[in-house]
Amino acid sequence: MFQFRRKNKKMEQNDTLPKTEATSEATVNPTETTENSDFQAEIASLKKENEGLTVQVAEMKDKFLRNYAEFDNFKKRTARERQELFGTAARDTMSALLPVLDDFDRAAKNETFTEGMQLLYQKFHNVLRSKGLKIMESNGETFDPALHEAITEIPVPNEALQGKVIDTVENGYFLNDKLIRFAKVVVGK
Repeated sequence: MFQFRRKNKKMEQNDTLPKTEATSEATVNPTETTENSDFQAEIASLKKENEGLTVQVAEMKDKFLRNYAEFDNFKKRTARERQELFGTAARDTMSALLPVLDDFDRAAKNETFTEGMQLLYQKFHNVLRSKGLKIMESNGETFDPALHEAITEIPVPNEALQGKVIDTVENGYFLNDKLIRFAKVVVGK
């Protein structure tokens, strides 16, 4: 029993002593410091994992943006190609109709048209124009081998007419601003 009291006295004495920060830090349990270092190590490993994940997220985001841009370019390119296809799909048909249009033009110049034929010609011409067919104006223009096909050259009395288109034998045509037939012309020399 004596020993019990002694322990109690020591406890009482310890209770009466003022506690300071130094004494409270000095009484830190050594198991707490190992747990604290374990936590620090775990925090460091989690930070490393987080950095790795951040790099992976950045790479995935970059890959996504590149794929999105590539797909957007693909959509735009196919839409443009489709538009061009629709714009020139009638090229073969228009090219086949051009000799008929030339015959109408020759008949109109000879004034052998009846009133009904004149109306038919106008309607035919308007339909082709609405589909994108446009006549190339060549007379009086400077000869351009990219647009004109010279059938012959004739001497001209005026020097200003040299290299110019004097007469158009067969009209040239554009379909939606693309050349589908060269104009056959006579050039002054």
